[in-house]
Amino acid sequence: MPVAQRLSEKTPFYYGWIVLFSAGSSQFVRNAAASLTLAVFIYPISEELGWSRTLIAGAASVGGLAASGASPVVGWMVDKYGTRIVLTISILVLGLSTMSLAWATAPIAFYLAYGIGRVIFNSSIQIASSVVVSRWFIRKRGRASGLLSMTHAIGMTLFPLMASLVILYRDYQTAWIVLGLTAWIIALLPVSLLIAETPESVGLRPDGDPDHDESESGGSTVPEEPAWSVRQAVRTPALWLIAASVGMLFIIHSGVNIHLVAYLRDQGLSEAIAASAISVTAILMAVGSVAWGWVVERLPARFALAGVALIMAVASPAFITADTVAEAYIYAGLFGFALSGLLVVPPVAYADYYGRRSLGTIRGITEPFMSLGQAVGAVTSGLIYDVTDSYTIAFWTFSAIGIVTAIAVILARQPTQTATTVAVTRTQIK
Repeated sequence: MPVAQRLSEKTPFYYGWIVLFSAGSSQFVRNAAASLTLAVFIYPISEELGWSRTLIAGAASVGGLAASGASPVVGWMVDKYGTRIVLTISILVLGLSTMSLAWATAPIAFYLAYGIGRVIFNSSIQIASSVVVSRWFIRKRGRASGLLSMTHAIGMTLFPLMASLVILYRDYQTAWIVLGLTAWIIALLPVSLLIAETPESVGLRPDGDPDHDESESGGSTVPEEPAWSVRQAVRTPALWLIAASVGMLFIIHSGVNIHLVAYLRDQGLSEAIAASAISVTAILMAVGSVAWGWVVERLPARFALAGVALIMAVASPAFITADTVAEAYIYAGLFGFALSGLLVVPPVAYADYYGRRSLGTIRGITEPFMSLGQAVGAVTSGLIYDVTDSYTIAFWTFSAIGIVTAIAVILARQPTQTATTVAVTRTQIK
């Protein structure tokens, strides 16, 4: 914090962008435990150790279930102890768990090591990084969240590619070690030294706006925001509609992502083409992150999220016909564009709907829906493949889920605070 305090006083631009970069470094390296990264390892692990695809993908499901239980605690810790501490510990544990996978030759060891990484991926980094960015930005929250998501998407491009190259020229054990060390090298210093919890903690205001006095004299208008307590937020239907909708979409996310490389290999495409299709997904995620950030600043979040759901509903069954390089790249890109919206829109919705005051805890109690969705999706695709020797039923099921979710999320209207609610909230703040 002393480093952040000194830098915030000397930085010639708004220090929130430094905070965004620092949080983004954690988003970048959390891809060491991403489903797209695991997708690169499924084929070599199954060949060398003789494990089924369901067994390997099940590690992501177990990690997702564990993250569901950990998220409420993580959200509380973010509000209680701050994002800097949570992110620093998370990066340390992520690097260690990833490197330990090199020696995980028994299923229980693999599940333990990868499961810990998935808890970090799904829970602590996801919650803490998006919360701190939402606290530094209000008017520019959409574009800031888009840029944060873009760092994740860039990592999603590079980590599977890095793993593929190491596997190609060395082996998959060395690849795990390289990924873990990369997480430490890139993110440990930024998250531990450069993050300040709120702009107010270093004498600034959200978005770099001037003080109230300057604003009243003709400067930028300081935006007003809601200030819901956790107790008030959990009583609003919108919170649970958004959370459940996000969970349903993450079923599609992991159900496609974690099996995509293996599926494209089954379609007769080479390992290099299958891995590069994953890179196309990630590249379109990076581009789409900026686009969705622009959209969610101009449209109600529920409409933006409904658009995400409909695109995923179209992209999922499209993979059934992907047996050429062009088709694989086009459908992977469309799916990646939808995934970027899934990462950008919900954090903005939660912050816009309920404010910054209890955002960590609110995100903590809603994040289990996402983790559970990822767990269900990963194992569902694997089970359907093992039973039918095909992913066709899985992809059509995901399309139906997307359509139903698009309809449901439209009902998640932004809640309004009554005079009584506002009075109670102000009393609790005092």
